[in-house]
Amino acid sequence: MTTLANAKKPPARRRVQGVSSALVALVALVLFNAVTTPNFLTLNTLNINLTQTATIVIVGIGMTFVIATRGIDLSVGSLMAISGALAPVLFLNERLGPNLGVTLSILLPVLAAGLFGAFNGLLVTRFRIQPIIATLVLFIAGRGIAQVISGGALVNFTQPSFTLLGTGRVLGISVQVLLMLALLALAAWALRATLFGRYVIAVGGNADAARLAGVPVTRTKLLVYTLSGLLAGLAGLIVIAVNSSSDSNLVGQNMELDAIAAVAVGGTSLNGGRVTMLGTLLGALFIQLLRYTLLVKGIPDAAALMVKAAIIVGAVALQYRRS
Repeated sequence: MTTLANAKKPPARRRVQGVSSALVALVALVLFNAVTTPNFLTLNTLNINLTQTATIVIVGIGMTFVIATRGIDLSVGSLMAISGALAPVLFLNERLGPNLGVTLSILLPVLAAGLFGAFNGLLVTRFRIQPIIATLVLFIAGRGIAQVISGGALVNFTQPSFTLLGTGRVLGISVQVLLMLALLALAAWALRATLFGRYVIAVGGNADAARLAGVPVTRTKLLVYTLSGLLAGLAGLIVIAVNSSSDSNLVGQNMELDAIAAVAVGGTSLNGGRVTMLGTLLGALFIQLLRYTLLVKGIPDAAALMVKAAIIVGAVALQYRRS
């Protein structure tokens, strides 16, 4: 019987090819903007694109783990909205006080999003519902929950200790960018150096074989959906901290598309078993820079969505061709 230690590892050559493709696409887009977009090669433009990329990467990390197990999570945008709606309720509550209110507004919304992620995982593992259907439940209902929490109204606030999460800087670097890099490094380490990472890759490669080899398949899938929810909750807090307002109708809108596109473009196989966190970073940078490019060129948002969808289709087609 095959043991986990001897389980087949993801093909390094294909992983490198995926990362290389994402890097080539990113460099091509950078060169295009350097030639055609005035003032593109400036620190201000770099800072804008990095901060906009941070939430895509944070959500994309969770999405990478989910997709690595042959799953998908359509609920991340709605979970961001739930987290973003719940936080102001806590830190604007005078009975809690400013310090306790801010602490709880960071911890509880993230935990709540994690619980919703665990609910997704439960539907997938215990009730054996297809991931795309299971997460579609909260894709639809989650934003409704967020609207109920906020009353469907825009909530403006000025809470410096909370907004530091989105606007603060350390040595000139945005706090959200530092969070992104720290989480990315931690996720890459977990995939390469921990038993959990081996479990994720084994489940994505062949769940039945992994189960026979003693891998806790159900628990691993439950954990990756929970992790995806936690990271979506954190991303939701960052978005409202940047804007100093919470709008349950807009927070996290279309984030599931950005995250899936970043993972697919980055080279992680949508069939599971092949994972690259570096690729997810490069894919997210490409998606954000593409959005920036379309914006400065005056392309409407509707066309931008179609371009993103086409990129996902192209990335999937390229993966199948390599396979």
